[in-house]
Amino acid sequence: MSVEFENFEKLLQAVKDLPALPIAVIDADELHVLEGACKAAEAGYIDPVLIGDEAVIRNLLTTITSAQEFRIIHAPNDDAMAAKGVELIESSQVKALMKGHIHTDKFLHPILAHHMQGKKRISHVFLTDLKTYPKLLYITDAAININPDLSAKVAIVQNAIDMCRIMGVDLPKVAVLSAVEDVNPAIPSTIDAACLAKMAERGQITGGIVDGPLAFDNAISAESARIKGIKSPVSGDVDILMAPDLVSGNILAKDLEYLAGARLAGFVMGTKVPIILNSRSDPVEAKVISCVVAALMSSRMASKSN
Repeated sequence: MSVEFENFEKLLQAVKDLPALPIAVIDADELHVLEGACKAAEAGYIDPVLIGDEAVIRNLLTTITSAQEFRIIHAPNDDAMAAKGVELIESSQVKALMKGHIHTDKFLHPILAHHMQGKKRISHVFLTDLKTYPKLLYITDAAININPDLSAKVAIVQNAIDMCRIMGVDLPKVAVLSAVEDVNPAIPSTIDAACLAKMAERGQITGGIVDGPLAFDNAISAESARIKGIKSPVSGDVDILMAPDLVSGNILAKDLEYLAGARLAGFVMGTKVPIILNSRSDPVEAKVISCVVAALMSSRMASKSN
């Protein structure tokens, strides 16, 4: 197991000496969003620009004991908020974007319209810290690509591998999930999984080891794989769980969060800058941790491009 961070606590140590990340918080006029931004700012992780209804934001800030003086930009509706965030990125006033209480489609629309995704398809990755797993676990795609075809899945897997490598995983191991571990023509996701594994072998997906189809149990547990007679290079040591579609990925991530006590940080990959995308109902801690990861990713992406 070659990873840099086994849990979020190790991440916190890694960013303590980094400068605060200038970040635009899109639709900041909601208490949990502001609490997360304030706590992350108080710890020195971010320097937020709060975008939304200015009167509401100022009123909510008076209820937060850790609130500081922040730059606030008034925007009357979702479209204006999202557009202002992209404008701040393009003028280099901020280096990252954070989804607040805005709906995901409204948040992403100007990002796509302004070609901030570069040459890649964008996808979502949940970074997951579980007490029952020895390292951070990445789950994709649980928020953007609804029912991806094979070509889309190639991009989704590559984005997740790229994120893992930025986060210090030398050779990420990817389990492409389905309900079963055998290729079954009646279950299309098993065929896609087998294709992705072969494409990785042939160099069409780079930087990681990809295997599938695998069911969740034999992806996570080497003992389960042994009992079932599965010989896989990723079983029991997986870094990335690739879900067959958004519905299953979203259910998996939220099951782990609400029933297994997982802590989550959510990101959009395939973009030119770090973009935080958590569920609107995620706790304050998830927003703070997402800011920590964004700060680290921004620093390492900048170093890589220099």
